[in-house]
Amino acid sequence: MTSTQLPESLISTLPGHYYTDPGIFALEQAKIFEDMWFCTVRGSDIPTPGSFRTVQVGSESLIVSRNRKGEVRAFFNVCRHRGAKICTDDTGSVARAFQCPYHAWTYDLDGKLIAAPNLTKMPDIDRVEYGLRRVHLREWLGYVWVSLADEPPSFDETVMQEVIDRLGEVENLDHYEVANLSVGRRIVYDVKANWKLIIENFMECYHCATIHPELTEVLPEFADGYAAQYFVNHGAEFGEEIKGFTVDGSEGVDLLPGIDPDQDRKYYAITVKPQVFVNMVPDHIIFHRMFPMAADRTIVECDWLFLPSVVESGKDVSKSVELFDRVNLQDFEACERTQPAMSSRMYRDGGVLVPSEHHIGTFHDWLLDKIKIAP
Repeated sequence: MTSTQLPESLISTLPGHYYTDPGIFALEQAKIFEDMWFCTVRGSDIPTPGSFRTVQVGSESLIVSRNRKGEVRAFFNVCRHRGAKICTDDTGSVARAFQCPYHAWTYDLDGKLIAAPNLTKMPDIDRVEYGLRRVHLREWLGYVWVSLADEPPSFDETVMQEVIDRLGEVENLDHYEVANLSVGRRIVYDVKANWKLIIENFMECYHCATIHPELTEVLPEFADGYAAQYFVNHGAEFGEEIKGFTVDGSEGVDLLPGIDPDQDRKYYAITVKPQVFVNMVPDHIIFHRMFPMAADRTIVECDWLFLPSVVESGKDVSKSVELFDRVNLQDFEACERTQPAMSSRMYRDGGVLVPSEHHIGTFHDWLLDKIKIAP
């Protein structure tokens, strides 16, 4: 923290080492990513029995897949024999079972141990007890959320409460019927910055007039520096001449039929801690999932979700995608430009937040409470 007395308009940030220290990152992995509900894959990423994706949640690799009934399952990607990684590919499909490439221990799609060399000579092995270890999961908004905790936190009191705090009620998000939409485009960004810098950037719009010319053209109020998610259920209105949430303000694609009239021609944003951003506009949803990989590296998967009829018809969604792709690139470049200074002696005690950023201080308080150390 800064050692001098700050003016009332300024509050302190976290010190720089919170964005660089591997020890703090390890605490965040254990106390946040591996304990809270963490959004992994979209259901359509694993469309059939045996299809899978591997994802990094904290320090753990997981397999997210479907069993023979089409039900979603999530397992630690660790063989119960000698600990080898079961699935080494990011995505793929198996016919009936997962097999360890080391000693060929084989598990069915529910994780049960079904085969191993000389297994018949070991009749005392419990096939379920020595199967792949499952993790808790929930499906919501068309995505698979997992918790590695022995006793996961209440989904309603954590994930759902974030939506209520931002929109007033979950129904204001339900109108968009996100689970029923289709992925029109996915872009994966490899960001050389700490995950908290990305969250802090997304939470504020003090930077919008400086680095987001396309966005402030579509959403003029963003030029004033106050983020739309700063106020409960506030949506940023499109400019008078703007027809759609596109890179040039031209008309978008088919509107989502369930939205309220008050949600038309407005943009809403939600941060669901610790790693999800949801952006809502009248004709599509922009859904970010962050995967913190190291203290200075974060993978961000961004999905543009449209009505299935829009995707299936092959309608051109490039102008919709280009707008937020530019925003993402501008934001991530800013975060990467900030990351090196986190190690500077000039940022040893941190920086400051202006009034339109004071809500980031609440995020910092939340983080400190989760990892239980003093700044």
